[in-house]
Amino acid sequence: MSATAAPVASERSDFRTVTVGGAKLGVATAVAVVAFLAASRLVPITASLRGAVEALIVLGTGLAVAFLPARWTGARSTEGIAGAAAIGLVGTVVFSAIDIVLLRPFKAYPWTWDAIGGGSTWWYLPIWWMLGTFLAWVGGMVTARQAMFGGRAVAAVVFGPLVLVIVARLAGLGFALPLEAGVAYTVVLALLALVTLARKG
Repeated sequence: MSATAAPVASERSDFRTVTVGGAKLGVATAVAVVAFLAASRLVPITASLRGAVEALIVLGTGLAVAFLPARWTGARSTEGIAGAAAIGLVGTVVFSAIDIVLLRPFKAYPWTWDAIGGGSTWWYLPIWWMLGTFLAWVGGMVTARQAMFGGRAVAAVVFGPLVLVIVARLAGLGFALPLEAGVAYTVVLALLALVTLARKG
């Protein structure tokens, strides 16, 4: 009896995968934002506990936004990576709708961005859409080349931002801890994607 090769999971970038995945991602982002808001109001400030909790929420959400779309599309090549990026974009649009319809009426947080934009939301919404698409796209690239890194990709994404935040704290940059964590995560993910592209055979 001849051995048969195990079937390779196909990539999924069809309309249903993108829209359903984007909807789930948008709802998950909204839940994370509500958790962040709850932490900012309920967790005591003592010993930077609040900042640490907020930073963990930011990093956890960043991991989800970057890598869940690639998992849902089974990213292995250009098609799956593009599908992951599309899920990221749809997720940001879904979250924007939830944000405008639900969070704004309840005055969940101060709308500083509106004030900067002269009372308009439209200047920063495209930036939000680009960021979500970028994270999912880069996460798709890293996932597609995961075999190249083994488990090191996950370790780099988890511990890399921690190292950068420690450096920022020691340097006395003075930014809020959640902001430093978010920027550090994005930088590490982008660098990992660049390494992935550089090592592409």
